[in-house]
Amino acid sequence: MTRIIDFYFLGLKAIIAFLLAAMVVLVFGNVVLRYALNQGITSSEELSRVFFIWLTFLGAVVAMREHGHLGVDSLLKRLPPAGAKLAVLSGQGLMLVATALMISGSWTQTLINLPATMPATGLSMGFFYGAGLAFGIPTFLIILWDAFRVATGRIDVTTAQLVLDSEEQVALDDHPLPTLGIGATKI
Repeated sequence: MTRIIDFYFLGLKAIIAFLLAAMVVLVFGNVVLRYALNQGITSSEELSRVFFIWLTFLGAVVAMREHGHLGVDSLLKRLPPAGAKLAVLSGQGLMLVATALMISGSWTQTLINLPATMPATGLSMGFFYGAGLAFGIPTFLIILWDAFRVATGRIDVTTAQLVLDSEEQVALDDHPLPTLGIGATKI
């Protein structure tokens, strides 16, 4: 099962790289065409916008799995283990609620906008709003799995593994970065 999940996230990273490359080609190509030939690709801006939205949402899923989002662990380190566990589980419960709302809203907007089309490309606007589903569903599962691991003791919340992975912590210890003023060091 781990290999399937790893392959899925490798695929996501490949899609993100493709979307970024396609955005660069579309935007740069459009600039060159407008400057050199006084013409442009009509759908370039629209496709770039859609690619950027999908790139952002898929990148957020990858960052969620790698625990790469900004987190503050100064309070967790000061709480007793039971309090830290309760605080993490409460935070994850709130994230599950917010993600469920995101999934619900994205699903509703996708269904509402399926018949509507984008003006330049003719693509369904449902594709535009579907990026929220592509973010929400995997993120919900990741948070649920992390909450399960915290509840069962597989993750020790006092070591702040939900904020930084151990390899990142070693790298930060070797090359300290300035703090954000609230106890957490981030890139």
